[in-house]
Amino acid sequence: MIEKNCLFCKIISGQIPSRKIYETENTVAFLDIMPVSKGHTIIIPKNHYCNLLDIPKEEIQPFFTDLKKIAQMLKNKLNLDGFNIVQNNFPAAGQVINHFHFHIWPRMENDSLSKIQRKPELASEESLDELHKILLDN
Repeated sequence: MIEKNCLFCKIISGQIPSRKIYETENTVAFLDIMPVSKGHTIIIPKNHYCNLLDIPKEEIQPFFTDLKKIAQMLKNKLNLDGFNIVQNNFPAAGQVINHFHFHIWPRMENDSLSKIQRKPELASEESLDELHKILLDN
């Protein structure tokens, strides 16, 4: 299933060139042309799904198996100290290309990328109870 106006579908079909580093019957991984770090890789299913909520459950397990293989390959071949795996869903979360995909950002100790930081604030018992009720309510 290919979406004719999708950038990633055009990469899959060969209409747009890429530097593929991994390919199976269902998955393609290629180097990002605007990398945040050396070896920044994008992993996509060959079938077009807009986001995590669209990909069928029977395709998730093989996709994640491939994601793990690619991460291990990058770690070994680039002698990485670590990596971030990033995945955005919907524009509000930063998704730019509407084709389900993951980024692997190779990391080295003391590299120039900032660490993912957050400033946690202790939630009140009342707010946790309210959210818990909403999420469990049928």
